[in-house]
Amino acid sequence: MKEPVGPYSHWRRAGDLVVISGQLGVVSNSGTPTLVEGTAADQLRQALANAREVFADAGATFDQVVKATLFLVDMGDFVACNEVWADEFSAPRPTRSAVAVAQLPLGARAEVELWAYAPES
Repeated sequence: MKEPVGPYSHWRRAGDLVVISGQLGVVSNSGTPTLVEGTAADQLRQALANAREVFADAGATFDQVVKATLFLVDMGDFVACNEVWADEFSAPRPTRSAVAVAQLPLGARAEVELWAYAPES
């Protein structure tokens, strides 16, 4: 798993909830996180791929995601990001808020934070 880009944990469990930190559309090049090139939708697709890895490490899956927050630098990217969202999540999809922000770390155009209900066996 990639290291966080700041002083925080990738995920934490609180009872049956698994909460993951905001995920950016980064790939690791020689250990350095680098944003994928392209649009906010391209970055969101990579951020969700990264989130899947974090959930796997935490013992959770995308099917267990119940709440999401999508952060966008430009709400003009909302429709394209919704298309990515529809491809990545099956019904019933998690609840979601979309928030416009002035900036994101590393100059990202999209970031996603996810919560999953994942009871331990």
